[in-house]
Amino acid sequence: MLSFLICLALLVASYFTYGRMVDNTFTPDDRETPAVAINDGVDYVVLPAWKLFLVQLLNIAGLGPIFGAMQGALWGPIVFLWITFGTIFAGAVHDYFSGMLSERNNGASISEVIGIYLGPVMKTIMRVFAVVLLIMVGTVFAVGPAGLIVKLLTEKGVSGPFAQTTVWLGIILLYYFIATFISIDKIIGKIYPVFGICLIVMAIGVAIGIPANGYAIPEIFTHFGSMHPQGTPVWSFMFITVACGAISGFHSTQSPLMARCLKSERQGHFVFYGAMVAEGCIALIWAAAGCSLYAVTGGQNTGLAEILADGQSAAIYDVCIKTMGPVGVILAMLGVVACPITSGDTAFRSARLTLSDWFKIDQESYANRLKLCIPVLGIGAFLGFGNTLGLLSYTVIWRYFSWTNQTLAMIVLWAGAMYLAKEGKNYLICAVPAVFMSAVSITYFFMAPECLGMIPALKNNTMAAYPAGIIAAVLFLSIFLRSAKKAKAA
Repeated sequence: MLSFLICLALLVASYFTYGRMVDNTFTPDDRETPAVAINDGVDYVVLPAWKLFLVQLLNIAGLGPIFGAMQGALWGPIVFLWITFGTIFAGAVHDYFSGMLSERNNGASISEVIGIYLGPVMKTIMRVFAVVLLIMVGTVFAVGPAGLIVKLLTEKGVSGPFAQTTVWLGIILLYYFIATFISIDKIIGKIYPVFGICLIVMAIGVAIGIPANGYAIPEIFTHFGSMHPQGTPVWSFMFITVACGAISGFHSTQSPLMARCLKSERQGHFVFYGAMVAEGCIALIWAAAGCSLYAVTGGQNTGLAEILADGQSAAIYDVCIKTMGPVGVILAMLGVVACPITSGDTAFRSARLTLSDWFKIDQESYANRLKLCIPVLGIGAFLGFGNTLGLLSYTVIWRYFSWTNQTLAMIVLWAGAMYLAKEGKNYLICAVPAVFMSAVSITYFFMAPECLGMIPALKNNTMAAYPAGIIAAVLFLSIFLRSAKKAKAA
């Protein structure tokens, strides 16, 4: 348990140390924010800092730091290191710069921000990339909660229409439509803080419940190696699997929502860096649960693999019951059903805003919002019902989400590094994690089953993928250094 406590302490301390250094590098000032200057009553609305923090946490969290962390626990307690250092030096930096650069550019969507600092070609690519990612995220965070609701109701003896996943999926998508359409302060600004508190309470309950129920969290120094039952390589599969609990490109699509609601730039450290540190703590707790609660056979996490094979709903429900008993059922309903839903609706909302920035469609008009809400939610419904009816695989959707997620994070970090280079500031705080994530993303792309790994000769072929990742990272760094030199000279 010592390893877990040290990692948790490092995460908390990073907010006051490295997080403050990142904030000082960016240098927030007293300029008028978009929430004050524009304030359209729909997307640009001033909210208090505490509410911004909880809404941001809900926007970026959901199932990600829970299910992703449990999947990462298959590799054993070494996942604690990725969650801790990934959060401090990559994820929180990524979230901070995606939010603050949006704020500095009138609350622009992340694709527009990337275009400003990496050029028009990248802007076009990222517009498409971001919309696809957001719709996949919204779908993932609709299907997952629908499945868990049905599981909980079935175990309570409920049958009939309300024990069917398609019914709950339809209800969730209807809510998504409403939340995507109306003003951000009408639903999101009012109920998100409550669910944010539930997410934090649930994580604390799991953390206390692990030792209270006699479970021991294994130490990194006695399990320093992969415990994955299928022998899946740590690099780069673990870094892709544990996305939202360490670094996630999806967060960069959500940060502009809060960038449009900041009263002062000085709130950025608390809202963006702080929320990611909180998510890292939540992910660390759930990873510890995955490493502690299940049987280990022959040095492999076979027990965890078995429960995960029953689906994410079953795994999360099982952890809540094992650590918190009957209270866990209530928290599972509030935290693991409501919280993913609150990430799904903001995903679709971000897709609407990305499209509105792209095609310059004013969103004060109800008619203009409908023009974007209907097709965005329509595609989400097609993917969601396709999965529920067995036409599409949820697992495949999640895998593509994970890779696109980390690839977007890589690009956003390069954009942050370019901004710092143009400003003559310490660009290493963004460039170093950008190089790392470039290697991770390209390596995964070369050997993952859903990417180039579909070719039998490349599937899990580390001899080909590892050099490809290193070469790509070096190439990207070279391009950046040359561009940064030109920007500085100009």
